[in-house]
Amino acid sequence: MDFLDKLRPLTLLILRCTLALFFLYYGYPKIAHGLAGPQQYMVSVGLPSYFAYIAVALEVGGGVLLVLGLATRPVALLLAIEMGVALWKVDMVHGIRAVPDYQFALVCGASALALASFGAGSISLDHAFFGRSSKPKSKPKG
Repeated sequence: MDFLDKLRPLTLLILRCTLALFFLYYGYPKIAHGLAGPQQYMVSVGLPSYFAYIAVALEVGGGVLLVLGLATRPVALLLAIEMGVALWKVDMVHGIRAVPDYQFALVCGASALALASFGAGSISLDHAFFGRSSKPKSKPKG
């Protein structure tokens, strides 16, 4: 299915922008309405209050960087870790069978992990600045 390989740059762009939309949508209100509420929430789930600052930086800053395709792999890995923490501390409190409780964080985390693995693709600033590609490097024969 070579035609699907040709769609990879566009597919990675769509994945980056969709994931960025989610993180920006949930991160921006934390800035617009102040961090007092998110700080209290972090404490209520057993995390330090300063995690609210980390969450905002990751969600808003990471969302912007994903759209641009800049520093995609490290940003996506950090977002995947954030979703892992959200699953662990917040979303899976009712167990693995309560899929509606954690489906959003799971999909966001898995998508971020996929971007961390595959990179931004050729329609990105990563590719423009650093020549990074989403194709795996071939091993030298010998």
